[in-house]
Amino acid sequence: MNPSALTSTPWDTAAFGLATYELADASAASLHQAVQTPGHHSVRVDPLASKQLLHEYGFYYCDTLIEPYCAAAKLKVPTHPDISIGKHVDWQELLRICHGAFLHGRFHRDFNLDQAHADLRYDNWLRQLCGQQHVYGLFWRNELAGFIAYSGNSLVLHAVDEACRGKGLSKYWWGAVCAELFAAGCAEVKSSISASNMAALNLYVSLGFSFRNPVDIYHRLVK
Repeated sequence: MNPSALTSTPWDTAAFGLATYELADASAASLHQAVQTPGHHSVRVDPLASKQLLHEYGFYYCDTLIEPYCAAAKLKVPTHPDISIGKHVDWQELLRICHGAFLHGRFHRDFNLDQAHADLRYDNWLRQLCGQQHVYGLFWRNELAGFIAYSGNSLVLHAVDEACRGKGLSKYWWGAVCAELFAAGCAEVKSSISASNMAALNLYVSLGFSFRNPVDIYHRLVK
């Protein structure tokens, strides 16, 4: 048995109330160790790789992630007189927008997990990022309309209030935040999104991003 095949994910454990793990790979040895270990397991695999072993061990598909990325020279930064960003935001106001906003997320799409706990996972993550002052509030006519949280050069968590969705506003906020990160010295800005999230895909395309590193996510709940 390979002792390094499973890595615990305590942030997920805190949200779901059960042991959670990431597998190092989808080898037979790793999958065997997973099914012998009670808890929730996630593994990332090449979309073109055979999924036969995964199915034999009871793993099921949850999502495909892709990585948008952009260099400063390729970024398109549209501006709007009613759009602004800032870091002075009440985190409880941000939580109101965060809660329930991530239906495209793999944890929300996992039929073995409670949706309320999936919401809590993202709420907890946002609290952590707020504590690190790594969250930009997004403002429409000086009213909070969403947030973009980052870690290093990665946009890791973002949401727009339902009232402001579908109006073509996001490109102004995303462009402004990316410009801030480039001004702070980042050579590249990247993110990770579900391939099923067409709104996010179209947003990144409009800003000049390209895409790389697709990965399929498979889950398994062992009781």
